[in-house]
Amino acid sequence: MILRGRWAANRIQQGNKMAEEPTPFERFVQGIVPENPVYRQLLGLCPVLAVTGDMKSAMTMAGAVLFVLFCANVIVSLIRNILKPHLRIVVFTLTIATFVTIVDRFLAAYMYNMSKALGPYIPLIIVNCIIICRCEVCGSKQNVFAAGADAIGQSLGFALALASIAAVREILGTGMFFGVRVLTENWPDWVIMALPPGAFFTFGLLLGAFNWVDSIRSKKDGTG
Repeated sequence: MILRGRWAANRIQQGNKMAEEPTPFERFVQGIVPENPVYRQLLGLCPVLAVTGDMKSAMTMAGAVLFVLFCANVIVSLIRNILKPHLRIVVFTLTIATFVTIVDRFLAAYMYNMSKALGPYIPLIIVNCIIICRCEVCGSKQNVFAAGADAIGQSLGFALALASIAAVREILGTGMFFGVRVLTENWPDWVIMALPPGAFFTFGLLLGAFNWVDSIRSKKDGTG
């Protein structure tokens, strides 16, 4: 009777814990804006500042992160019940490294110029805080559907951040967008926008704008 009572209590506790976890749809939505990895969590800022000089590089990086994060999250979720707590970070890193290698070799084989342009930032996805964080927060705790939805949502949020910064830098810096001229030939290119200071300047302004809009929304909702 005592064992049966303990078993029932454990089942109830597990049920309550599962009920508290976000659903796959909630995971997906939260990753885009409410828990945006760049503007909200300030994670993965190295590639954000380094590869946003033009839209093509930024979107290639976003696609690489989407592939790696989705695959890593799904694999970690599938093996979550056999993960040893003291080995989980090692397993996360090895899993991520496997898929980063696939992306790196694919770009080198089929998109050589882009691979050269991105340089070391593709291999550095292995230690990207966003991916390790999502494996720990969601992949190792929820089912494969929630893990996959979380990965897609966070990747879209990351892509949104990269696109917003890259669009400003490319348009103001070169007068082009995706390599197509959108401003007149008389536009004086802001060379600084193509340089590292332009990345910090643009990110700071957009982060401030993001927080400003969020504060106004919070006041309207009565939560600020």
